[in-house]
Amino acid sequence: MTAVIVTLNAGSSSIKFATFSIYGDALNPEPEFKGQIAGIDGDPFMEITVGKDQSRKEQLCKEIVGDHGIALDYLLNTIDERLGTYQLSGVGHRVVHGGAKFSAPQILTNETITQLEKFIPLAPGHQPHNLNGVKAAQKRWPEARQVACFDTAFHRTQEKAAEQFALPYMMTEEGIIRYGFHGLSYEYIASVAPEIMGDAPHQRMIVAHLGAGASMCALMDGKSVATTMGFTALDGLPMGTRCGDIDPGVLLYLLQEKGMSASELADCLYEKSGLLGMSGISSDMRILQESDDPRAIGAIDYFVHRTVREIGSLAAALGGVDALVFTAGIGENSSFIRKQILTGCRWLGFEVDDHANATNVGCITLNDNGPSGWVIRTNEELVIAQHTFHIDEPV
Repeated sequence: MTAVIVTLNAGSSSIKFATFSIYGDALNPEPEFKGQIAGIDGDPFMEITVGKDQSRKEQLCKEIVGDHGIALDYLLNTIDERLGTYQLSGVGHRVVHGGAKFSAPQILTNETITQLEKFIPLAPGHQPHNLNGVKAAQKRWPEARQVACFDTAFHRTQEKAAEQFALPYMMTEEGIIRYGFHGLSYEYIASVAPEIMGDAPHQRMIVAHLGAGASMCALMDGKSVATTMGFTALDGLPMGTRCGDIDPGVLLYLLQEKGMSASELADCLYEKSGLLGMSGISSDMRILQESDDPRAIGAIDYFVHRTVREIGSLAAALGGVDALVFTAGIGENSSFIRKQILTGCRWLGFEVDDHANATNVGCITLNDNGPSGWVIRTNEELVIAQHTFHIDEPV
């Protein structure tokens, strides 16, 4: 009987999974099957891919809309049916926030889950759904080990100066620091970039994880030294519906002068800002790129402007830059956005190769003597599966 590991990424509007088989003492890096339920917030559908080629998509009943519990049950039933005679070895979960304590994957216990629930206020759009996925999987597969892999863990290599805020020191000691996120994506890029880039210099690398959630990370020899997100996943770059970097005085103004409640302010910052708020049209970069509305154009311009500024900051943290990697939904698929960003970074030595950039893969710059730009597709599911597979091995 073939053993398998299931990965689960339970988010606010989608739940993704993948199933990886184990042969002897090795994990097959290609999933047996994978899929997702998406559109939970409005138009739900399920998509399943078997192997590399076969896929199917089905529309789901409206009962799933807004009900993550029903969506989880439906998805776990589907996984159960497809597991057949496979032996489930473990379930690996993406958990966005691990705080300062959890700097490595953890086998989940009731005590661990209770500790992770304390971080819900720091990632309200992610952490509750992540943990609901854990609880549903525990109930469905009580004999399988459940493993949490944290988006914050990768950044615990940063020096204290990179983590701190200029707040009273007692607040820092209480855990108000820059945690950083998207660490599973950065960990994957760090693991595959040396082989993909070959002889191209990559010691000082900036990775741009650009999607509905967006951040960047400066890596020195594959280790995080600085990142754009901070205490929560609101900071840094503008995102689909999140504001990114903002003067905290604006927040005080909205609370004190405009009379917004804390919950209204949170809803504004997390759900009504970013590309959606600026454009008044959509949080989807693809839709904005197709629009000639001035507000859509302005939202794109701001996204590019802030990304270019942050690249300059991260290059300073590294003392220069050897390579810039684009990944995630926008980074992997929008040649237009990549070109705009690289053009804004010509002062660093980047020269866009328009033909290569249009292919959405590999090296996309021309200058052999300057830094190189790349498109590398991320694979958070594989990182989670690998951690779940190896977690029982001594460190």
